[in-house]
Amino acid sequence: MGFIYSHTKQSWAVAAVADTTNYTDGKYHAVIGDSTTRMLRITEIFIGGEASAAALALMVLARDSTIGATLSNGSGTAIAAVSSGAPTVRATTFDTATTKPQRAATLHLLQLSMQAFGGVVRWVAAPGSELYQVGNAVNVGETSLSAFTGSGTPAISSHLQFEEL
Repeated sequence: MGFIYSHTKQSWAVAAVADTTNYTDGKYHAVIGDSTTRMLRITEIFIGGEASAAALALMVLARDSTIGATLSNGSGTAIAAVSSGAPTVRATTFDTATTKPQRAATLHLLQLSMQAFGGVVRWVAAPGSELYQVGNAVNVGETSLSAFTGSGTPAISSHLQFEEL
């Protein structure tokens, strides 16, 4: 068993983006492996709606066909280790990059659409149905939560829980 981490991103406004289009800084929630050989197992995704009126959030968890570079957490919090003794070198979660990530058109993993006016989505993987990412390269090593074309621009909070193997 590896080390479990949770990354929370609080009160962020989504921005609808088409596949293979640059993300807008602060408007997505992503994780990338720390090396070419590191494997991550994504075990939980949570989204809580914070809109002040009815608004759709067409959220998609997907692999990225262009990975981010020079990464930072502009509006996120630090990764919290859920398990004790976790190493300090670990995957990177981010929402800001100089080279903008892009969602792959053919690698959508989960459709997590919701009503952001108080709606909640919580996806927890059944044993054996977790989502994996390997390394830190295009199409396999970076996964992001972002709003798809047609979404409004509501505020949400989210967290990603993953295990490093």
